[in-house]
Amino acid sequence: MARSSVSLRLFVAILVLAALPVLGGWWAWKRQGPLQQEATVLVKKGTSINQMADQLEREGVIRSASLFKLWARARKLQLIRGEYTFTPQASLSEVASKLRRAEIHYTTVSIPEGAHAWSVQKRLKDFVPEEVFWTLWKSPRLARTAGFEKAETLEGLAAPATYKLHHAMEPEEVMLMLVEAFRNQVRPKLEGGPLPPYETLILASLVEKETKLAEEQPRVAGVYKRRLDIGMRLQCDPTSLYARWLLGDLRFTAPLVEDIRRSHRFNTYAVAGLPPTPIAIPSPSAITAAKAPLAGKDLYFVATGKGGHSFAPSLRDHNKNVGVYRKEIARQKKVARGY
Repeated sequence: MARSSVSLRLFVAILVLAALPVLGGWWAWKRQGPLQQEATVLVKKGTSINQMADQLEREGVIRSASLFKLWARARKLQLIRGEYTFTPQASLSEVASKLRRAEIHYTTVSIPEGAHAWSVQKRLKDFVPEEVFWTLWKSPRLARTAGFEKAETLEGLAAPATYKLHHAMEPEEVMLMLVEAFRNQVRPKLEGGPLPPYETLILASLVEKETKLAEEQPRVAGVYKRRLDIGMRLQCDPTSLYARWLLGDLRFTAPLVEDIRRSHRFNTYAVAGLPPTPIAIPSPSAITAAKAPLAGKDLYFVATGKGGHSFAPSLRDHNKNVGVYRKEIARQKKVARGY
């Protein structure tokens, strides 16, 4: 009996000793990790399992790169490039699970209608370094991808949309996403107007910057189309501002006299015809207006000071509308001063 009891205790001891490594491994796998605050880790293209494990240990996300490597090889982990966010004290199991399921953290970036190059650059600054942005902005390959291989810049060649980006993306990949969206969503809609597709896009951008009112846009497009037809300068204020910005003066103010008088190929006060490229991203309604300019006799328009525009067929009538506009602005200033 005594001998049997000794044998049982020996057997139990052997089982415990055998289980210790397993229990220790399980504990190391499930215990709270060393991370003290939320951390973001980038899995770049071509990152190996060993590199990933060492990076996670080096950045304090996990305690044991060796244990991670063993698990990754056993599960045949396929690393998916992306940006991963880990919470404080995340266990090795939780870290591994997030990578296995490719729970990528995305940032949404909106590129709105009416945005121009400088606005797009500012919105993408966390994903595309400024110098790289301006180099890619003039990329013939990206312009060709958008559907306009002869376009000198990507101005107007990005689709207005909300994009899901992560910091493991390459800058060119980010820009490619914008122009591919344009090619798929916008480029087909430029066909069928009185102007070639790229000129339709340019005209639409002018309309977009002149008025946000969809009901006015066909009328504005009609004015510009008639001016093009008779060889009259477009005299579009937003183009004079665009010329200013191209020269490095990034004051985003109303046009000054010096802007209107500036000799520049984008300033439609100084040169005839459309500018060489769009001056912003047009909205769908502006594109529709550029494809179907409203027929009529109007050659002029001016703001009313109340959110819309007054149109006129002659300079005489236009000057009257300008007078009404100035009176309205003077009235608003008096009200603002409390008179």
